[in-house]
Amino acid sequence: KLPLVQQGMKLLLSKLGENDRVAMVVYAGSAGLVLPSTPASDSETIRRALTQLAAGGSTNGGAGIELAYQTARDHFIKDGVNRVILCSDGDFNVGTTGTDSLVRLVENEAKGGVFLTVLGFGMGNHNDAMLEQISGKGNGNYAFIDTEKEARKVLVEQTDATLVTIAKDVKLQIEFNPAQVSAYRLIGYENRVLAKEDFNDDKKDAGEIGAGHSVTALYEIVPVGKQADAIAPKVDDLKYQSVPQPTAAATNSETLTIKLRYKAPDGDTSQLIEFPVTDGGKSFTDADIDIRFAAAVAGFGMKLRRSEYAGNWTYADVEKAAAEAVGSDPYGLRAEFIELVRKAAQLSGQER
Repeated sequence: KLPLVQQGMKLLLSKLGENDRVAMVVYAGSAGLVLPSTPASDSETIRRALTQLAAGGSTNGGAGIELAYQTARDHFIKDGVNRVILCSDGDFNVGTTGTDSLVRLVENEAKGGVFLTVLGFGMGNHNDAMLEQISGKGNGNYAFIDTEKEARKVLVEQTDATLVTIAKDVKLQIEFNPAQVSAYRLIGYENRVLAKEDFNDDKKDAGEIGAGHSVTALYEIVPVGKQADAIAPKVDDLKYQSVPQPTAAATNSETLTIKLRYKAPDGDTSQLIEFPVTDGGKSFTDADIDIRFAAAVAGFGMKLRRSEYAGNWTYADVEKAAAEAVGSDPYGLRAEFIELVRKAAQLSGQER
């Protein structure tokens, strides 16, 4: 796993400029600074420090992160990108620092302008829940790297998205027009759903968006007048309150209204963007190519989880939808996804 970390960091080094600086902290056994803040232009010194890294000893991740943040603060670049990159092989032990204390630490550091990226290296033994939690609280992101190809994707091809936050605490709220939509279901995002009252609460933590990143949320809807696959059970009328009635706005052709709330990377007050969406009546084959590919990925996820909502979709359907939406694929990532679908179909014994 360590050689993959070394490869990945050397790849990242190739993307850094003359104004960037790198420091290196280890947390095997005890935390220590193995490379003081060094200009990225001094690549020979940084590469030598990477090459000399060795695995060994118990992990004390909490102390290592504390030292990393202290080092970042000591060399803070005003109006720059200040970030701690945590590379873990999955055997991550917070040491004398409990998980709750670690979460509070990364939250406080994020408020001070030092964000966190967590990279999980290798196969298996990953404490995903905890690593994802601290990356989220640290206004950062989390990626899993198991091959040099994946390291190149995260640290070279998507460098800006990985390291540069353009919006923090991003929240989406969707309101469907009951005159157009009789039922709806959000696909995925089970661990990212907020209570509706949290949308306007700037104290509630949400997700971050990196430069060049896009976010896709898919909903399955049942238009008014169409029969749903599953009929909602009938409930008794309310005794102490009346059933809400649609407003005059529901009589227009709008399908839904999207509300987007976000903060600038250095801001504490959110901005609100709101706009209506009207269904243009396009078929799936005429939809945007990225939406069609995203739908294929979502369908694949539901197949893997044996979701009751996958309907009669087969791996062949997933592969067909993805293959017809490859479009521009400069890094071969969509082609790689299609190959994964084929392998899953073979392993499941289901015909493609």
